[in-house]
Amino acid sequence: MKFSITQENYTMVADVEVIGKDLLIKIIGGDTPHIGTVTTLTRTTDLETVRYPSHDGRLHKDDVLAIRIGKIIQSDLPGSCTITAGVHVNHISKKQIMVSAMMSKNLGEQIKNWLEKTEFNILEPVYYSDKENPQ
Repeated sequence: MKFSITQENYTMVADVEVIGKDLLIKIIGGDTPHIGTVTTLTRTTDLETVRYPSHDGRLHKDDVLAIRIGKIIQSDLPGSCTITAGVHVNHISKKQIMVSAMMSKNLGEQIKNWLEKTEFNILEPVYYSDKENPQ
């Protein structure tokens, strides 16, 4: 599934891939999409983020977008969720920075709405019990 929003002359996209009952969400947009951060979460665990260094050694700040989306969808997650985020707008304006929060909130709400309507009829994995061993 793809969700998108355009404001202030740039587009932000959330590309959601279902893997079993887990989600891989790629948040990209602007002039130079990339992977600046990776955020992980489940319905019952805290969000954790890794921030990669940018061209000048500072750490990317795309987790601001991913965390906003993650908090919106967390209660509806069917399994684990990994969110990569990388939105870069060349010579970004203050107004474009300001609307990015609302854009990510909108994407989170679009994904949440989709999650509420989607059935994840995935077979649960079968494990050996403590008394069993592979043969």
